[in-house]
Amino acid sequence: MSDTKDHQRELVSRQSRVRGMMLGLALGDTVGAARGALPASGPLRAGVSTQLACFTVEGIIRAQVRGNHKGICYAPGVVLHAYSRWAFLQGIETEKMRDRWGPHTASWPDGWLARVPALGERRGSAPATVAALSRIDAGEEQMASTSRGHHALTRGLPIAVTGLGGITQADAVAALTHGDPAGRSATVHAAVLAHYCLTDSDSDSEPGRSVRDALQAGIAALAPRDERGGLVATDEEHGRLGAALQLAVDEPADPSRLAQLAPDPTAPSALLGGLYVAASFPDRTAFPAALDFAAKAPDGESVACVAGALLGAVHGVEALPVPLVSRHELAWVLDTLARDLVLELDDSPSGSEYIQGWDAHWWERYPGW
Repeated sequence: MSDTKDHQRELVSRQSRVRGMMLGLALGDTVGAARGALPASGPLRAGVSTQLACFTVEGIIRAQVRGNHKGICYAPGVVLHAYSRWAFLQGIETEKMRDRWGPHTASWPDGWLARVPALGERRGSAPATVAALSRIDAGEEQMASTSRGHHALTRGLPIAVTGLGGITQADAVAALTHGDPAGRSATVHAAVLAHYCLTDSDSDSEPGRSVRDALQAGIAALAPRDERGGLVATDEEHGRLGAALQLAVDEPADPSRLAQLAPDPTAPSALLGGLYVAASFPDRTAFPAALDFAAKAPDGESVACVAGALLGAVHGVEALPVPLVSRHELAWVLDTLARDLVLELDDSPSGSEYIQGWDAHWWERYPGW
């Protein structure tokens, strides 16, 4: 009985952090797009990074379901299918998408996420993602442009939940649409930092210490190593990460420093800017102030998105401002996806090739292809 209770407590804690990461990402995306000037009332609109992050999570779940039932799965291909459903809902190359995926099922686009109306609304532009998906008939290896835009990184943050083993596929997911090596590296490094924010044990000895400790642990894990394989940064990349963290300790919340670290809407800028903001506002109660500051970056949308995800991952969903979460148009969707992702990784409700599942509707919600 004790083991069961311990497992339940651990599951609830993991769900809180993953929910915090997803909702923190979304709030950052929204606050950043508004440059901190949110309307006083009414729904808060989701950004395109949030929409794409939703489909990343759905793709991860469906890849896991496929692997459990088929015994084999190429996860980036399943995530590409998820982005294709987003494109179809957005009215992007609808005939091309239906020709590519429709023949496999009579009800494409399938899964519950495709029935969420707000995901079909235009919420900004993701030019590299759209351009690549428009070339889907050229094949996965030929789709991507040379872009280093931030959307590969912001939409890829949920991959952190799969652990360091799963994060090795973050590069391949980014490469579906963004071919620039620096942008792809930043995407992987951001997922590693988010992973350590999700898994770091909270410290009560000093307010905010857990945020900086988690980020420091993530940076240490990315240190260049001699052996092949693993998740590593180059000496230059690792130096920039360490310097951004140290600046946050020595000169926190300095607008000029933020502008230097994150001068443009690229993935490396989003990574360094988000890291600097999160470490500048490590206290549990400082989440709104962190997003307001991040929104003032040259590209506040991407920086606030990353900062919100990192802080939400460390502090958990309970630390997020209820007045903002309750107004966000995709709050329920994000919360459901976060819970379902943790549940799928913990104990697949649909079962497997050899084991009967305990949720008869899971495959309908997350078809494994």
